[in-house]
Formats: sequence, C-alpha cells, structure tokens
Amino acid sequence: MTRRLLVTSALPYANGAIHLGHLVEYIQTDIWVRFQKLRGHTCYYVCADDTHGTPIMLRAEQEGITPEALIERVGIEHRRDFAGFLIDFDHYGSTHSPATRGYAEDIYLRLRAEGLIEVRSIEQFYDPVKAMFLPDRYIRGECPRCGAKDQYGDNCESCGAAYTPSELKNPYSAVSGSKPELRASDHHFFKLSDPRCQDFLRRYTREAGRLQPEAANKMQEWLGAEGENKLSDWDISRDAPYFGFEIPGAPGKYFYVWLDAPIGYFGSFKELVAKRQAAGEDIDLAAFLEPGAAAAVGTEMYHFIGKDILYFHALFWPAELEHAGYRTPTAIFAHGFLTVDGAKMSKSRGTFITAESYLGQGLNPEWLRYYYAAKLNASMEDIDLNLDDFIARVNSDLVGKYLNIASRTAGFVTRQGGGRLAVADEQLPVIQAIRAAAPRIAELYEAREFGRAMREIMALADQANQYVDQHKPWELARDPGSTAALIGVCSNALNVFRLLALLLKPVLPALAHAVEDFLRIVPLTWSDLGHLLAPGHAIAPYRHLMRRIERKEVDALLEANRTTLTQEPAAAASGGASPIRHGEAAQHAAHAATQADAGATISIDTFAQVDLRIARIVDAAAVEGADKLLRLELDLGALGRRQVFAGIKSAYGPEALIGRLTVMVANLAPRKMKFGLSEGMVLAASDADGDSPGIFLLAPDTGAEPGMRVK
Repeated sequence: MTRRLLVTSALPYANGAIHLGHLVEYIQTDIWVRFQKLRGHTCYYVCADDTHGTPIMLRAEQEGITPEALIERVGIEHRRDFAGFLIDFDHYGSTHSPATRGYAEDIYLRLRAEGLIEVRSIEQFYDPVKAMFLPDRYIRGECPRCGAKDQYGDNCESCGAAYTPSELKNPYSAVSGSKPELRASDHHFFKLSDPRCQDFLRRYTREAGRLQPEAANKMQEWLGAEGENKLSDWDISRDAPYFGFEIPGAPGKYFYVWLDAPIGYFGSFKELVAKRQAAGEDIDLAAFLEPGAAAAVGTEMYHFIGKDILYFHALFWPAELEHAGYRTPTAIFAHGFLTVDGAKMSKSRGTFITAESYLGQGLNPEWLRYYYAAKLNASMEDIDLNLDDFIARVNSDLVGKYLNIASRTAGFVTRQGGGRLAVADEQLPVIQAIRAAAPRIAELYEAREFGRAMREIMALADQANQYVDQHKPWELARDPGSTAALIGVCSNALNVFRLLALLLKPVLPALAHAVEDFLRIVPLTWSDLGHLLAPGHAIAPYRHLMRRIERKEVDALLEANRTTLTQEPAAAASGGASPIRHGEAAQHAAHAATQADAGATISIDTFAQVDLRIARIVDAAAVEGADKLLRLELDLGALGRRQVFAGIKSAYGPEALIGRLTVMVANLAPRKMKFGLSEGMVLAASDADGDSPGIFLLAPDTGAEPGMRVK
C-alpha cells in the first residue's frame, strides 16, 4: 500500500551558517525520506529558514541592510550548503512568507475564539534610546554578587551567579549603551495551563508511536500526575520594534518567533502544493493539514528535531494545532547532539566545522553522510564524530569493502568479456543472503536504526568479497580456457554490487547514481531487489567511484576552522548578535574583551578550591515575583540538602527538573536574596541568542550518585 507522508526538519535560524552539528538532523531526515521514496511511497520533504526575532533585526541594522535582505542572503547560503550535502528538499522556503503569516493569524484567531489567548501586563527593561524592550541577553551590567562588570542580564560569567535583570548594578543596554528603564507592557499568552490543553497533552504524549520512550517519559515529568497543573502559560508576543508578523487586532505587538517558526512547516508545504499544482500535480492540501481529511485519506506527518526543542514541538505545537482545529503530528522524532572527538564542538580546536568549509576543502559529503548513518539510531543519544574513526570507517567500509567488489572484477568484464555480463547465478548464497536481509534492512531504515542497517549491509559486502577471494578472478584471467568462468564470477560479483548499491542508495545517493551510470541501468528502486541484470547486459568501463580519506585533509579542515582563543571573547562581548557601540558602551565592550583575555587560564590550585558535587533535584518551583528564577531543593547525599535559586526558568519548567541529576558548586558562600537563602550554584551552559531558549543544565553520566565529587 502506497503511503502519503509529509516530513519536516527543524527550521535553521537565519542568523548563522550551517555547521556539522546541524547536519546530523538534515542527513538523518534526508536518508529516511529517500528510503520512503525508494520504496515507492509519496513523500514530501519541506523545510524553511526561521527568519524572525530580535537577533535578525539587530544584525541587519548592524550590517546596514533590511532584515528582508539579510534573510534572503542567508537563505541562499543555507540552500547552497544543504544542496552540497545532497539534502533533497521538495521545497525550502522562509517563515517570512504570506503562507506562514496566513496560518499564524488563523491559528491565533482560532485559539482566541476558544478562549485560550489571554492578555496580561508584565514588566520588562526598556531601552529609551533604541525605543525597544530588551531580551535579557541584551542587558549588561555589574554582577550583584561579585561586582564583575559587563555581565549578562541573567547570569554572571565570572562567578556563575544567576539573577534577574532588575538585580544588575548599573545596567545598560547592549544595543545602545543607555540605561534601561522598567516599563509595563501588555503581552499575549497562550493558556497552556488550561485543563483542555493539559488533558489533551496527557493523551497525546502517551499514545503509542507519537514520541520515543525517553521523550514520552520527559513529557510526563513536565505534565505531572493526573490532576496536577504544572504547565505555565506561554508568552507568544513581543513589542515593536521587532522583525516578525504583527498580531491581528494588536498594533505594535508581534508574534514571538517560536510561535510562527513551526507554523512555517505548513507555510512551506502550502508553497510546495501551489508549485506542484501549477505544474499539473494533484495534491490535496486539506488531506495533510485537516484532521478529518487526514484521517479519511490516511496521510502521515513527521517532524525530525533536536532534543533541545522537544518542549516546543511535543507540548506547545500539538496543543496549538489540536485546539485550532488542525491535524497533529503522527510522530515527532528527536535526536541527540553532535560531539567531535568526544567533546563539544570548539572554535579554538577547529572542530566547530561549517558545512561550507567542509565542502570548500574538497571533502566528499558522502563520507560524512555514511559516517553519520553508521552512528545514528532511533534514540535521543548524542553521537560522536571521532575523526580517526571517521577516516578508518569510510576507508574500510566504502572503499575497502563495498567499492572493492567492483574494482576487483569490472576490468575483467571490459577486457575479456567485451564489456558484457554473463548470466548471473540466482542461487548464489550471497545473493540469497541479500534478498533475505532486505526486509530486515527496510525495517531498520523505517525505524531510523541506520547504524544497524549499515552494519548488516557491510556484513553482506564482506560475503561478496569472500566470494571474490574464493574464486580468484585474477588467476582465472591467466588461463585462456577459463574466460567463461571468469566472466561468470565477475558478473555475479557485479550483480551483488548493484544490489548493495540499492540498499545504500538512501545514504549515498550520488554514489548510487554513479553506479547506475557505470552499470548503464535506470535509477534503482526497492523492487529491483527481485531481479538481476540480464545476460549480455553492457556495462561502461569502470572508473574509481570514491577515493580514500587522507589524514592530512582532515587536519587541513581543522586548521581552516580553528579560531584563536583571543578572538572568541571579543565575539562573546557583543552578546552574539549585535555589537555594543558608541561612547561608553564601546568602552564596556573593550573592557569585557580585555578581562576575558586576562582570565583565560587558571592554576590547578585555583581550580581545586571549587568543590563540585553531584546533586539530585528533589523539588523545583517557580519563584513568585521573579521572572527568571526557579527554587531548587538539591540532595547531596551525605552532605545533606541545599536550596539554590537558579536563573533557568526560561529553559525549564519546574516539573522537568524533579529527579534529575546535575552538578553544583557546593562550597559557594550562601547568598541572601529577597526570595530566600541560596546555598550554592548549579552549573549550566548558555548560548548567546537572546530570543531563543539557550540554557542547558549540566548532567552527569549514568552511575553518578548524589554527593560524589566532580574532579
């Protein structure tokens, strides 16, 4: 039965280059989509640039261009990089489109009609010179705890303290350098706490197949037990000036970027439908987006995302769709992060590698596609790009095993067989093994267990090479009387080579195309597993289809991406989006860079003074009157329990934290706050984007226990 699928990947933000970490998701999705199409299913793969928000607006202003010009340029760069890695979107658009605006307004108005939108007044810092409300990361000042200058509005990079922007001493705007003012403003909230949303999400996140088991468990933590109401309402508006869509009936108010970003899936698909309909293809838009039509026709919708945005895609997005009368995702597939050589990608080590630089250095994109496939599974585990293993595995599997089959046999067919194949042996054990394994390999592709599929395919390639080793065509070629046997052995090997190309085609589409040209066959489909090439079939002379990776190429790639340590703090001083400028603000930025350089290293004795301990979060709650703080109760085993106030509310609901292990500074002097006594500090990583969730709580590996020392 032919399936009809709509598939998306998360939308890359139009404020930076595509890097190898991003490509994990797009390669994973592309492999899955290509497999579906290879099986004969109707599958539409759409994506778009995520183009709205304060960082886009400020970067465009910094460059002296319009936001529209910026996102158009970045969109061209993103499409170039994706094409370079053979990511085959059916349509790649932009969230700044009439189609996305139409769906955003429709969903908002439907939710409002359902009583799920509420307007409330909140207080925020306001830049009187720039005339704009400031995200926390665009507010700088002196740390209220240690006095360090030029710290962000939510945490201190010097002592690690978390606080609210109103607690900063001598705050200033990172945009204009002016002193910000606290002002009230009306904001629009999606009432995720409404019992209708809570009840629906409990059902939806428990339904079989919607989420991976670990994701479903995380959703239950965030939702809480039956009868609890743990979800907070979601602020979906931002004040002008803001680059985005204005909210209907609310002049000067704009949809927050996370409201219209996932709606961009629908906008991009609508653009694809219009394009295909203009070309004469009959696609029913309602059959994919309306619940009744989708159920009647049996269409499916799948989202591939990173685990860091699971909260938005598994809670906010389905709740919006359900209560606005749209269909909800069939399933949401979350993946882990990428590390390189076991560590976070690093500019100083050269492992923060952009897609453009990889391609510019002349490295084959299918090397990376294969390596990612060999490491990917259906879980949310992180994957590691181990560069030594990358070189060894590609050279061994693709060149030493798979392509070796053709390179050892094709020349004999050309020279002694006139370029024509003999009849192939249908009962050859390796051919029978491939056909027997094909349904299992299809199941692995479907289940996104690509690593297991690659292992099975390479085991079959090993069998093929064993067949060649046993029959020794190089020896048969020395005997003029063995020509028929020689061509028979080589024809069998090349038929096996063709079948393996088919199994690898979702992962290696360019190589598969080259194999099709070499064998002079039409594009392979899954049904071609059922037959072999006919006797007398003519092939082209064989040329090497892929070369080995040289270590010096990888070293050159790292060097091309290496940034010196003295360059990074200056970038950090600008908040990652827009530089501080004019007068006193410029001095602040220069001082911040100097301070960062001066403190780049510490002695081991200094480090040893910090008592880092494993802690279990036994309770977490929002702090009344604090926009950014959560109160955490931490269990340190034999050291007892501690209370800590952490500025992580923007990234985590309290319910998501209970029971989790983390790392804390246990010997930090207690700090009296207006909310209570904070007896330590939990550790978290933070990005530089002020308009997206960028706080990531550190977590120890499995087996760590509360109270253990980190050293």
